[in-house]
Amino acid sequence: MSTVTSLVQSVDWLALAPPTVAAAVGLVVLVADLFLPAARKPLLGWIATAGLALAALSLLPLLDGDRRTFCLPAHPDVCSYAADPFALVIQFLVLGGALLTALLSIDILKDQDLPAGEYWFLLLSSAAGAALLPASRDLATLVIALEVASLPAFALVGLRRGDRLSSEAALKFFLSSVAATAVMLLGVSFLYAATGSLHLSRVAHALTALPDPRLATLASAGVALTLVGFAFKTAAAPFHFWVPDTYVGAPLPIAGYLSVVGKAVGFSGLILVTVQGFPSYANVWGPALAVLAALTMTVGNVAALRQDPRRAHSAVRLLAWSSVGQAGYLLVPIAAAGYVDDPGRAIGSTVAYALMYAAVNLGAFAVAALVARTRPANRITDYRGLYHRRPVVALALGFFLLCLAGLPPGIIGLFAKVTVFSAAVDAGLAWLAVIMAVNVVIALYYYLQWTTVLFRGAEDTAGAPDAAATGAPEAAPAGPPVHAAIPAPLATAIALATVLGLALSGAPQLVLRFASGALL
Repeated sequence: MSTVTSLVQSVDWLALAPPTVAAAVGLVVLVADLFLPAARKPLLGWIATAGLALAALSLLPLLDGDRRTFCLPAHPDVCSYAADPFALVIQFLVLGGALLTALLSIDILKDQDLPAGEYWFLLLSSAAGAALLPASRDLATLVIALEVASLPAFALVGLRRGDRLSSEAALKFFLSSVAATAVMLLGVSFLYAATGSLHLSRVAHALTALPDPRLATLASAGVALTLVGFAFKTAAAPFHFWVPDTYVGAPLPIAGYLSVVGKAVGFSGLILVTVQGFPSYANVWGPALAVLAALTMTVGNVAALRQDPRRAHSAVRLLAWSSVGQAGYLLVPIAAAGYVDDPGRAIGSTVAYALMYAAVNLGAFAVAALVARTRPANRITDYRGLYHRRPVVALALGFFLLCLAGLPPGIIGLFAKVTVFSAAVDAGLAWLAVIMAVNVVIALYYYLQWTTVLFRGAEDTAGAPDAAATGAPEAAPAGPPVHAAIPAPLATAIALATVLGLALSGAPQLVLRFASGALL
């Protein structure tokens, strides 16, 4: 008599709470949008913000242990979803980043007349996918989570209807992302054909002893193609070309969201497939990621250095290229993981750096969103004299830029860079540490150049190029009135980012302790 194996999997809804809450609130917003009159549409923003806060709070009951769900009945240790320390930290980062994005967006929706229901539904949907990805432990779930996080982002970038820059940015982002996804899916299919499984733990085991050389060749191609797909999501060079135009064309909160949450999604996926899925190919992906890290940080910082402060949207372009350079730093510990016996500890440096970067970079985008309210061209020269108009805001932006540069009083940025340096040196990648040191010096110039602009006198427009001659949009008149009130949600976002950066700078040893722990 044959035995029938049950395929029914138990579901731990508490472990699934963070992405589930975000998705559920997204559906609530979408339905509520059908019934709310136009005058009450701003309520949707507060519902979405509260939903993201609730999703972040749902992480608290999960801190007591390692919860897993969607496990194979015959093999309870092989699961598709794991709420382990790595997943919880990345979920906190993406949900916190989405929450700050929501606060930035509340007033911008009114200023730019964006459709509220669609905007909040898309943002919550993307946040749900971003929260699902770090807990995914099989390749199918990883790809699905990645697309759930990415597809709404395409629409968010192009949501400014009738705006040429927005439409071009969305199209470029969409086409390049779809191409990368197709390459990654091809790689996943190769891996499934070679190993017979999609679960990362089983793929890792199967890759160590493939019986047929032809399967080994197929698996090698699958590993390479999968890494290319995730390299695009992390904006690693040479897969970074979509970043500047996408950030300029997107609404500013979405540009900040992509720079932080989009990167967290790409890096968490890259960490999972390399450290947990392909450990036996560390001799391949370790050197490849080291070269990518060196190339990415150099391309990003050199391009940022060449930005013309008087060019339209130069502030956003500089932040975009800066984010490419920062992606290079984030790649360093992942590359180092391919050279050490305990890769789980190496990636702690990447996560620690990502937490610092998320807080201060979103803070910088928040200040850029404030300046753009009165100076839509958002040139770096538009920030001249900001200290005399809004001293607290200027000090906050100066602090964020110094954190990104790794200079006091941005102590947290310095310590985060130290952890990345240590990971490279400990792995024997002295050449990569030297390249990173050179790039940090390059970055100092453009971060400090922007910082000094904040404290200069009022802008002298006599020497500025004529807008009609350069083809740039006209700048708005002189800056905001000194006593003009900052919208409460925007002020809250700037304050939260500043407080978090100051708190981390006050206790930088927490970063070192966090980076030395094994998250996987």
